[in-house]
Amino acid sequence: MFKDFKAFISKGNALGMAVGIVIGAAFTSIVNSLVNDIIMPPLGLLIGNVDFTNLFISLNGTHYDTLKAAQSAGAPTINYGMFINNIISFLIIAFSVFLIIKLVSKYMPLEPKQPATKECPYCLSAVPEKATKCLHCTSELIEQESRTSSL
Repeated sequence: MFKDFKAFISKGNALGMAVGIVIGAAFTSIVNSLVNDIIMPPLGLLIGNVDFTNLFISLNGTHYDTLKAAQSAGAPTINYGMFINNIISFLIIAFSVFLIIKLVSKYMPLEPKQPATKECPYCLSAVPEKATKCLHCTSELIEQESRTSSL
């Protein structure tokens, strides 16, 4: 069992996944700070000095000034302001991942380019464009090309 675990952990995929999780956690904290500390305060100011973290509905019918006061009283609440914060965080993370994937795929294509091919006139197989002999039926391809061009 230890050998299997050692083989698993030493694979590139497992190490890459671990690094991705650690970087993802750090990235999430940065995005949460961006949303809570940079984006939401001006947005709250624009809509009338609203603090999104204090947008909630008390389910017991009692009015509380802040979410913290409601939670301290043990009141059940629907915290829709926190939900709005989480939606904005998700959209920023999703857009950031989209941009990263777009950038990476621009400079490092995920699929290697396929070599240019032509069709063998005898067996109709795809062969490299610069080939002079078919890999499949071993026909001479240059002869055929010169014959077809002379017709």
